[in-house]
Amino acid sequence: MSAALAEAPRIDPVTAGPADSELVAMTLGGNSEAFSTLVERYDRAVYHLAYRTLHDVEEARDVAQEAFFKAFRSLRTFKPEARFSTWIFAIAYHASCDRLNRRKRYSNEELPDRADPAAGPEGQVLALDEASRLRAAIEALPEKYRTVITLYHLQGKQYEEIAGVLGLPMGTVKTHLFRAKEQLRKMLSAAEVTES
Repeated sequence: MSAALAEAPRIDPVTAGPADSELVAMTLGGNSEAFSTLVERYDRAVYHLAYRTLHDVEEARDVAQEAFFKAFRSLRTFKPEARFSTWIFAIAYHASCDRLNRRKRYSNEELPDRADPAAGPEGQVLALDEASRLRAAIEALPEKYRTVITLYHLQGKQYEEIAGVLGLPMGTVKTHLFRAKEQLRKMLSAAEVTES
């Protein structure tokens, strides 16, 4: 499992160009190109988080756009000592949760835990490599576990930052991560048994 997680796309830390805090200051000073750089820097990660939460391409694109729009409008409230990545992920996560709540309100029946009942063990048997089995297993996790796994393993965030993004105590983040890994282990073990 850890080998497949290591092969998953990671969000690389920024190594060139101005720091996020400088770009925020430049944007507040009237340089709209600076905010475009922030969007380019975090667009993929924000979309990825929204997609893992919503499991819908179009809604994830909408949430990513909405998150950057809200961030731009609220940029004056950004605290310079904070990390921009944590702030934009929190905005995107809350926007995703709002969409999930709206889905539930407008649906006559309760949504499943995001797992597709038709893509059970037979869907995992069709997966040819470990990485695709892992992706399918992550998609089958309940939203709260899927989000923590995405932030921790796929985006390389630390416990403190995940707690800040999700608005959860650090102990809860650690518990969710532990339970998510346990569920992934069980699902991947079951897939291996099915294949042999």
